[in-house]
Amino acid sequence: MSSEYGSWAQTHGANVAFGKDEGGKGLGPLESYASCICVEYVWIDANNTTRSKTKTVTRRPTSPDDLPIWNFDGSSTEQAPGSNSEILLIPRALFKDPFRGGNHCMVLAECVTPEMKPAIGNYRAACSDIMDKYSATEPWFGIEQEYTLMTPQAIGEISNLPKGFNQDGTEPAPQGPYYCGAGAGVAIGRNVADEHYAKCLYSGVKIAGINAEVMPGQWEFQIGPCRGIEMGDHLHMARYIMSRVTEIQGTQVSWHPKPREVIGMVLVVILILVLQK
Repeated sequence: MSSEYGSWAQTHGANVAFGKDEGGKGLGPLESYASCICVEYVWIDANNTTRSKTKTVTRRPTSPDDLPIWNFDGSSTEQAPGSNSEILLIPRALFKDPFRGGNHCMVLAECVTPEMKPAIGNYRAACSDIMDKYSATEPWFGIEQEYTLMTPQAIGEISNLPKGFNQDGTEPAPQGPYYCGAGAGVAIGRNVADEHYAKCLYSGVKIAGINAEVMPGQWEFQIGPCRGIEMGDHLHMARYIMSRVTEIQGTQVSWHPKPREVIGMVLVVILILVLQK
């Protein structure tokens, strides 16, 4: 059994069918679900944080359209009131699952209300409309995403102690050796950055590179070039993968430029307009 995927390696030899999921009608007659696969539905909540839940499906999808619309309790993610809490998940971008391996998948889903209106936190819908409107210009994007690895503190709370900072609260040596550096006490968190890189490549995320940044525990990855709406899809799936990697590694990730103050977010966006001849 592969140690990379743990118990999930047991599912890799299954004779899996490809195509559109048959839903409950397909699952009901089966004596076993051993030939099915798991799909991780990933979405963005009211606070721009990725969340996910897992669904067993009868066939390995070849496109997001092969997957069913699903739902979740939006009152638990600040996306709906408790009196009317259903939020629907519309599959939009399909990726391989780097945590389960095999034929298992992940899908970035868009959140809408039962009336098919964008839910709280769904900025993808408006962005997609703009990308469609100006599709003739072929917009290409590249994004540099900086982040800081944090030492976990209280359960359920965002840490304000970056990795590489001293436990007694004192700051480390000034910036200078950390940017693109190598070595113990310098390239703090390379194991996380490398694992994230590898899993993004495996999943199909268009990750172009990584490097250590100017503060200990601070890194950067680059996404793109991507065309149109896929820029946001790939960026958010990369963030989700990072959240899962840091979960495994027993650390936290902060997307904030000043993680001790927990404000803002660093994104360097490069827009390339490729004009049609």
